[in-house]
Amino acid sequence: MSQKEFERESKGQKPVLAICYDFDKTLSPNDMQAQGYIQSVRYDVGDFWTESNELAENNEMDQNLAYMYKMVQTAEGNIVFTKERLTDYGAHVTLFPGVEDWFKRICEYGTAKGVIVEHYIISSGLKEMIEGTSVARQGVFKKIYASSFYYDPKTGVAKWPAQVVNYTNKTQFLFRIEKGVLDINDQGVNDSFAPEEMRVPFRNIVYIGDSDTDIPCMKLVNSYGGHSIGVYNAATNDKSKVYKMMHDGRIKYYVPADYSEGKELDNLVKSIIDRTVANEVLEDIYYQCKKENLEADKQNNEEGRKKTDLLIALESSGSFATTHSTIKALNGFDNWTSDEKELLFNIAVENSQVFYVLGDLDIKIFYQNLLRNIPRLTENARKVKEKIEK
Repeated sequence: MSQKEFERESKGQKPVLAICYDFDKTLSPNDMQAQGYIQSVRYDVGDFWTESNELAENNEMDQNLAYMYKMVQTAEGNIVFTKERLTDYGAHVTLFPGVEDWFKRICEYGTAKGVIVEHYIISSGLKEMIEGTSVARQGVFKKIYASSFYYDPKTGVAKWPAQVVNYTNKTQFLFRIEKGVLDINDQGVNDSFAPEEMRVPFRNIVYIGDSDTDIPCMKLVNSYGGHSIGVYNAATNDKSKVYKMMHDGRIKYYVPADYSEGKELDNLVKSIIDRTVANEVLEDIYYQCKKENLEADKQNNEEGRKKTDLLIALESSGSFATTHSTIKALNGFDNWTSDEKELLFNIAVENSQVFYVLGDLDIKIFYQNLLRNIPRLTENARKVKEKIEK
């Protein structure tokens, strides 16, 4: 079993807003593999994806494993399939308008509002290619969760899938972000966290995607009070996918995939940041009230236990000294229920040690206080009253 110590992110004083992105057709207009790689292995883009999907269907194979296998297969005799080569392909991936300066700009807006903004990639595409993009090279992503290969340490050639991210297991990364347990091998993601301990509660998670493969993440974020945004290519103005996702309740908003300043997406995310500021003020107040209430409940429980112990001591008192010391302790409480009062009257009547000293000043005052504001005296209360008034 691994003894590795995993680094985890802890909750700080400032709220964190995590913006999570799919990549293909969300940040880039096309599949990353179709922007250089497929052409370099002498394949038609359509034929590559048709054969990849048929491979998955005919072998009950995950579609992402199928395309990764297809990439390795088609590279044979054409290119040396290394991490460096894939990273280089990533450097040539086209991005939607405004993406280049989006991440820094949104972080700066968050900072000005007192919110830490973090950007995450959750994609079925290739991590190596995403890492090669101009934006990833700027270090704008807190974490990139994507499919990747294992490379032969001697030759550097891809040998086996190291990580496969498909549309269903994408959701695990949202829980990692929520808890600050970011390493994919850290089993701490299964630990239980109190709501107020979550580093990035779901209400502070934004998921931006474009298609059906994003639906599980979008639905999860929506269900827990976060913000899911569908984007579409403004160049084609094809809104069919976002219309369907909106109709099915998968997304809260949809906008063109234009990340430029002043555009719809820019204004929308800035509004979410503004709302986060107000939300966190209210959440802080709520958790302060909750904490105070829990402390009060704890105190009440402790008080109840002490009362019970003292009532038992008075009921079983066998000496005048014990009776006086117990009454002295009982005087420390002033919130007696009607049932507790009746029990005290019953003890006073049935325990002769208590009944005999009802006229003593300390005990007399204690029972006089109990008798106040009682609209109707019970039999035992009447007997106590008569005794202390003699």
